[in-house]
Amino acid sequence: MYLVTFIGNLLIILAIITDSHLHTPMYFFLFNLSFSDICFTSTTIPKMLWNMQTQSQVITYEGCIVQMYFFMLFGILDNILLTVMAYDQFVAICHPLQYLIIMNPKFCDLLLLTSWLSTVSLFYGISLGVYLSSANTQNSRATAVASVMYTVVTPMLNPFIYSLKNKDIKQALKTLFSRETFLV
Repeated sequence: MYLVTFIGNLLIILAIITDSHLHTPMYFFLFNLSFSDICFTSTTIPKMLWNMQTQSQVITYEGCIVQMYFFMLFGILDNILLTVMAYDQFVAICHPLQYLIIMNPKFCDLLLLTSWLSTVSLFYGISLGVYLSSANTQNSRATAVASVMYTVVTPMLNPFIYSLKNKDIKQALKTLFSRETFLV
């Protein structure tokens, strides 16, 4: 599942980079969502796989803090990027004639920067709530299932949900693969 997540999101990033027709606000945000999903899953899944392989569940305190920081950072960023993408679609549907004026590159950069800054700000508030809540009040099995759902399944499905049903992305991927096949 981790490889599907990583490769699926990486393919979306490569398709957007290599196809100049995809250099629009919607794909700009999709690029960032794919990047964020790769980072989000890469903060926990490799360590989890290592723990499963070695039958060890040891992590240093510093490692735990760093992992938790990046996990929350990219998790919150995912949610804010989805909100920004919803706004982008709202403008495209409700104001199609003014779309390019409203969603200009400067505004897209501002939305992205705001997403990152909001994420960092929210991180500190949420992390306080996590550390102040009691671990004894949580059902460990339900918590584990929920953790797998939002750490592995959701980022794995994002490329399929937001990209692979899109004909422009499909065409960019075909072009990317035909170019790679030609080079090999």
